[in-house]
Amino acid sequence: MTLGKKINWNEFLKTPYATIVGSVLATFLIAFLFFRFVGPVPVSVSQTTVEKTATFDVSAEGKTTAIPDTATINLGIQVQKTTVQEAQKEANEKINSITNELKKIGVKEELIKTINYNLYPNYDYQSGQRIIGYIIDITLEVKVKDFDKINQVIDTATRLGANQIGQLDFTIDDQRLEELKMEARKEAIEKAKKKATEIARAGGLKLGRIVNISENIASPVPPLYRSESLGLGGTEEEAPTQIQPGESEINISVTLSYETL
Repeated sequence: MTLGKKINWNEFLKTPYATIVGSVLATFLIAFLFFRFVGPVPVSVSQTTVEKTATFDVSAEGKTTAIPDTATINLGIQVQKTTVQEAQKEANEKINSITNELKKIGVKEELIKTINYNLYPNYDYQSGQRIIGYIIDITLEVKVKDFDKINQVIDTATRLGANQIGQLDFTIDDQRLEELKMEARKEAIEKAKKKATEIARAGGLKLGRIVNISENIASPVPPLYRSESLGLGGTEEEAPTQIQPGESEINISVTLSYETL
């Protein structure tokens, strides 16, 4: 191509150079429009974190003690009569009599409830399994907040017809029990932290954050059963019942898991 010679565009467009130039211009035009209206292309960088699985575990125990604030007494009444009506009549009289007297000594009515009422025939197996009467078994559950009245409750009930003392439990109110558990838990965690620091210092370990906490709670107090001096015969000569609750101990053990650095 000679300088100064006028370019014939019709002939140029038919050459391979025109195709190359057109492709380059189209590419630049598309890129310009994309960045002008869409913006830069976001670049995503993925990162993989490898966590340590090895931990340093240490355990400790905390405990608190408290005197139970509720006594639950199960009073059993058994009545044997020839007919169902007679058995029910006597059983109801005894229940009403016991309930009324317990209310008089300060036990609230809502703390007295029937938890078992069982009526069944009484057989004479020596005469070919002949029904000779009916038996009613009744269990009253009485909750006492004032422990000074426990002896009086049992003695009053046995005097008025209760002939079975099935169970006597000393427990702690649910809200108070949770407060005691929290105290024991805090003590256990503080002991475990101190223990972990001392062991790590002695062993040359560098501890990181706590990654897990587990705990085990021991049952507060087993039920207290008392069979002697309950006055089941109801005679005046028998000594009054003497029952005193002991302290209840709440034990919580915790395990702290530390990451090691």
